[in-house]
Amino acid sequence: MFGNCTNRVISEEYIDFITDYELASDGELEERDICYNNIDSIYNSVYVPMEQYSPNTLIEHGYKIYVRLFGLLDYQNIEATGVTRLRSIPNLDLRGQGVLIGIVDTGIDYSHNTFLKADGTTKIASIWDQTIQSGIHPGNINYGSVYTSEQINLALKSTNPLEIVPSTDEIGHGTLLAGIIAGAEDNNNNFSGLVPDAEIVVVKLKPAKQNIRYLYAVPEDAICYQENDIMLGVKYLIDTARELDRPISICIGLGTSQGAHDVNGALSTYLSNLGQVDGIAVSIAAGNEGMSRRHYERVLGRNTDGDTVELRVGANEKGFMMEIWGDAPNTFSIELVTPGGEYVPTIAPRLQENRDISFVFENTDLSIFFQIVGSRSGAQLTIIRLRNPTEGTWKFTINKVNKALELRLNIWLPINQFIGPETYFISSTPYTTLTSPANVFIPIVATAYDSGNNSLYAYASKGYTRTDQIAPTLAAPGINVLCPVPNNEYSVHSGTSISAAYIAGIAAILLEWGKVRGYIKHLDGTDIKNLLIRGATRSPNIEYPNRDWGYGVVNIIGAYESLRGSLP
Repeated sequence: MFGNCTNRVISEEYIDFITDYELASDGELEERDICYNNIDSIYNSVYVPMEQYSPNTLIEHGYKIYVRLFGLLDYQNIEATGVTRLRSIPNLDLRGQGVLIGIVDTGIDYSHNTFLKADGTTKIASIWDQTIQSGIHPGNINYGSVYTSEQINLALKSTNPLEIVPSTDEIGHGTLLAGIIAGAEDNNNNFSGLVPDAEIVVVKLKPAKQNIRYLYAVPEDAICYQENDIMLGVKYLIDTARELDRPISICIGLGTSQGAHDVNGALSTYLSNLGQVDGIAVSIAAGNEGMSRRHYERVLGRNTDGDTVELRVGANEKGFMMEIWGDAPNTFSIELVTPGGEYVPTIAPRLQENRDISFVFENTDLSIFFQIVGSRSGAQLTIIRLRNPTEGTWKFTINKVNKALELRLNIWLPINQFIGPETYFISSTPYTTLTSPANVFIPIVATAYDSGNNSLYAYASKGYTRTDQIAPTLAAPGINVLCPVPNNEYSVHSGTSISAAYIAGIAAILLEWGKVRGYIKHLDGTDIKNLLIRGATRSPNIEYPNRDWGYGVVNIIGAYESLRGSLP
């Protein structure tokens, strides 16, 4: 962190990037008077004046420094996970005592009864609200306000709690996730969290800046958050857990279709590294893009010169960005035809090519950027951004440069919240639709199923990653689940972030058993993942792992049964 740069973090006059130490060290950033927040030993979140930004930034430094935008992935099943049966075993009545639950999301309604202990005090250890700048910042991060459990307890006793702790959850998604994992038992509403005795650490994310939304052609009013803010939020969770000397189970219910859909993105790499740290478990929602028709995949064999991609653009579409990834060693060129019949001839890939295209009969602005190297993934990246695209079918012809080599092609449109419902690929592919950061190997990636009839959630994103790493990991309940929501209410919701919350709760049970009670003194996210894979419920008629179910349905009892005879 350099200087007092709170204003730069929140101001639209500054644009955010994520840099690694290969690009700029702390000392180099300070010499250039660039404000930054350190994330870990690899990454910094930096804030650059808008007058220093230009399209050449993409050409000079590559796509890897750009902050991606993430949206929310959702907008009694405990028995199905084995948790109820586990609680009936005296030695395994594990309810989260001594474990922290980490939520980086939309905040929390701290006054909800589900977050109160029996004596009326809060179960929340702390809240970092990135949207409020009037309080005390975290010790090593220069924006937002931290509210302690002591302050929350004072607020709960007040006739006007928001005067003391003004943090709220206007959207309700963070409240929902925290409640599923650690909500108190409520017999009147037939509800209980998986680990009701755990404490919660919450980060309320600030909304994404408009200058970054404009860069990606994301609607101004879309609910979305920045990758660097999420990473700093996770850093706060880890720092808090270390300060309190507690193990922590982190739930990530956010996702994006931006990026290479492999582990090389900044957030994905960061979470993968944490998944190997003692006392930390990370659970991630797979995404809800399985039926959105916004992924296109083809393998162009040696005898195939190219392929024509038909993209249907709906009415009143304001704009969007499309990413085309072609696996090395081959490269590709692009030509296109608009719905009105205007033809753009072949644009050949160059080392760094950035071109703006205007049309005679279309009121559309199109920008195209080629990146041959420097995307971290090793693949060729081509970004196409359309503003005010003409309604109808756009045709993009992609031609291999080297005819003798195969080319694997993947194209992604934005997630549901960032694009209109009538914009999609005519010949789409439902697989490889996991949203990032679910394109990882080490953290647990959760897909959703209906525990009532054992059917997969139809909208769930499907695996594997672009590089064929196995994900999702496990299925957990995620359809028509009763959840706490703001204003002391409950309602029914569906989606894969709910499944990620179930997995996070089960991971907390294993952390309590292993770390707090001392059965496994050194227990990290990889160990927990492997235990749950071994204990998963699998159908005899399905081959595992697979792109839909991963390794099967989570079953905490099965995980313990897999340990029979292996403990001292």
